[in-house]
Amino acid sequence: MAATANVRAPALIVNSLGEESLNRRQCCGAAAIATSPLLCAPKKPANLVRKKTFLEGAAFSSTFQAAKLSLPQRTYARNERGKVLAQAAADGPSKAKEIDEPVLVVGATGGVGQIVVSYLLDRGHQVRAVLRNKEKAEQIFGHEHDDQLEMFVADTRHPDTLRPEIFEGVGSVICCTGTTAFPSKRWDGGKPEETDYHGFKNLLEKTPKSIKKFVLVSSVGVESYNSFPYNILNLFGVLKWKKLGEEMLEKSGHPFTIIRAGRLMDGPYTSYDLNTLLKTASGTRRAVILSKGDKLRGEASRLSVAEACLQALQLESTNGHIYEINSAEGDGPGTDSERWAALFSGAERVGQAKS
Repeated sequence: MAATANVRAPALIVNSLGEESLNRRQCCGAAAIATSPLLCAPKKPANLVRKKTFLEGAAFSSTFQAAKLSLPQRTYARNERGKVLAQAAADGPSKAKEIDEPVLVVGATGGVGQIVVSYLLDRGHQVRAVLRNKEKAEQIFGHEHDDQLEMFVADTRHPDTLRPEIFEGVGSVICCTGTTAFPSKRWDGGKPEETDYHGFKNLLEKTPKSIKKFVLVSSVGVESYNSFPYNILNLFGVLKWKKLGEEMLEKSGHPFTIIRAGRLMDGPYTSYDLNTLLKTASGTRRAVILSKGDKLRGEASRLSVAEACLQALQLESTNGHIYEINSAEGDGPGTDSERWAALFSGAERVGQAKS
């Protein structure tokens, strides 16, 4: 990635009407903030309507009907090295790409992965979930979506478990794998190198070239792991290995988007009760900040990170780009694809202005 000049550019703000303005007081650097009235009321969000909830043993589940996606604004996408990676030109708005094939979610029971899976299911999509513990997955997702959800027990660190049938007919991949920066039970005999580098390398090698999009959840700080405070977080190499994983994806030939999350908040959760999740998570921090150049340093809601993955999956303008995401006080874009498209393109334009 090209280094950016140390000049603070005005941030592009997309308000609830989709209008753009420049805010020179914005302290987040090359960032774009999208706001929406969708989730501003204290009552249950209008874009997620509970259908039913039931208790069965230690696991309880619920489903929601999600709002339909809106029309995005397509744009030319160019990465910071100057190479055109995607060119989807049009003189007006066009539909977000439909998800008409199964989506493979790797790391499906993790903090971000479980939300990605639930969002896809609630919007009626077919999901292939790669996970290491099927019992845990059944406790999280229940059995209400058995006609949409296929579970495969596999471990990316062991390539022989990534069987061909996992990838058969898959149209896109969202990878949410990762481990803790410091020794913990989650290491399970494997350090960050095994999960974030070798495991991810195994996944890429098994992924068919025919897929239409590969979305990777990474981390802020991967370009600054030798500098304070990230050199502390990187004591066991987690940021270094994530960065090497990103570079492998960039060279893979797959259409891709990388979402670098700030310090994750909200969850992970042990149930699939999204109503409870939405009531207790994020609070008023639903605004989304996107930036380029690894400059953001704040927190990111897992809810927003998961939604960013789904939006990137459908918006061709995000192909070949790397974004950082943080959460902030205020209303966010919700599930509105028009606002997300403006948010992604705004971050790209402001980022280019700083580079």
